[in-house]
Amino acid sequence: MEIDLALLADAATVDAAGKLNILGIFDRVHAHRLPAKHGRISLILRFTASVRDAGSHRIQITLTGPDAREILNIDGEMQLGPGAHGPSGQIRVPHVINLDGLVFERSGVYTFDVRVDGEHHVAIPLTVVGPAAGAAQA
Repeated sequence: MEIDLALLADAATVDAAGKLNILGIFDRVHAHRLPAKHGRISLILRFTASVRDAGSHRIQITLTGPDAREILNIDGEMQLGPGAHGPSGQIRVPHVINLDGLVFERSGVYTFDVRVDGEHHVAIPLTVVGPAAGAAQA
């Protein structure tokens, strides 16, 4: 199993036919003051799997801050059935994880790390830019 799409957006949905709809892709947040609370971040992942990947898979997502401190840990399970695979013998499974109210304490690069069955698959960076040095914080 692979992850062939991994990004952050303002919003995303997966319709009944499995079509992924994404609005406002970003990799940078500008904050007027710190700490900054962000309304919603949609973490979009699309898994590519083959028939041999059918079964249960552990998915772990961690968000670490610029100081490498863990801010968020999501641990779950994905069940892949041997369902309809395309002509290539692969199936694409989109997932949208909505994260509401994340608080960013400081400027810097935050990283979403995604592991499948204990194996690291992708790191998604998010840069938080705070007020300019010397600017007054309200």
